[in-house]
Amino acid sequence: MPRVAVLMPVRDAAATVRAAAVSVLRGGYRDLTLIAVDDGSTDGTAAVLDRLAERDRRVRVLRGPGEGIALALDRALTASDSELVARMDADDVSWPGRLAAQVEALHADPALAAVGGRVRLFPRGQLRDGMRRYVAWLNSLTTPGLVARDLFVEAPLCHPATLLRRAPLAAVGGWRGGDFPEDYDLWLRLSAAGGRLGNLPATVLDWREGPARLTRTDPRYGLDRHLALKCSALASGPLRGAAEVAVWGAGETGRAFADGLLRVGIRVAAFVEVDRKKVGRTIRGAPVHPFEEVERLRGLPLLVAVGAAGARDLIRAELLKRGFEELRDFRCVA
Repeated sequence: MPRVAVLMPVRDAAATVRAAAVSVLRGGYRDLTLIAVDDGSTDGTAAVLDRLAERDRRVRVLRGPGEGIALALDRALTASDSELVARMDADDVSWPGRLAAQVEALHADPALAAVGGRVRLFPRGQLRDGMRRYVAWLNSLTTPGLVARDLFVEAPLCHPATLLRRAPLAAVGGWRGGDFPEDYDLWLRLSAAGGRLGNLPATVLDWREGPARLTRTDPRYGLDRHLALKCSALASGPLRGAAEVAVWGAGETGRAFADGLLRVGIRVAAFVEVDRKKVGRTIRGAPVHPFEEVERLRGLPLLVAVGAAGARDLIRAELLKRGFEELRDFRCVA
């Protein structure tokens, strides 16, 4: 088995980092190096990491000035020479057998740039419905084809649950820091460069939920930043050269996409709706058509941007029934 470098940025995680590290070290994959970056911690994190390094030669501790996850990860990547790079967060728990299964998946499919897996949220008392829905969706993406299909819906891999090939990671410049979610940005760039993304159909990580997680507290992980990232990637990728599109959904989500696309030079020429109250209106300068007339819009790239739970699958089924081909004629983006 090839050596794996497990990169774990840490800041003020003295209460959880030992359990996270031990779950990797005792996960059944021996040929690994756990590179922990203490990124400006002010609690007892440094002492916990130092004790781990003293007891296990596979643990390496780096110090960072508090530069954030993306730069901390690139610091750890520079310090390693492994061709396979895994991610881990300091408050999660890796399942036994995770790395071996992910290494085997990359070996079996040379086109895979990264592979994640199913995750389980914990603790139960902290779980919210929105996060439950997101994880249920993520856990359903168990083939590279499903990941590619839903790439623009949301981040399709759980960042701390992934194993990546170093070569394609380096080819796209590694992790980028900025006013956007660094994980979703990476998946979009790897895919745009031709790398396949996948998930194991097995649980690989217990993913901690709680009020302190960055997705709740840091504006870089807000819905507006995800939308801006999607629109930029769409404009430079699947919608390259397109001046106009149609959007299924004239509600809040669809209007937000219309605004985001306009900022990257793409105008919404028409909306499609099932809500009769919206049909016949003009929204963002575009007419709203009933869904029964969607065939009239063939020739325009069609984006499905509806936020209601369960709506995406219903719309997908309707379009497929009418002879539209997903990723050629339409693409789900919400």
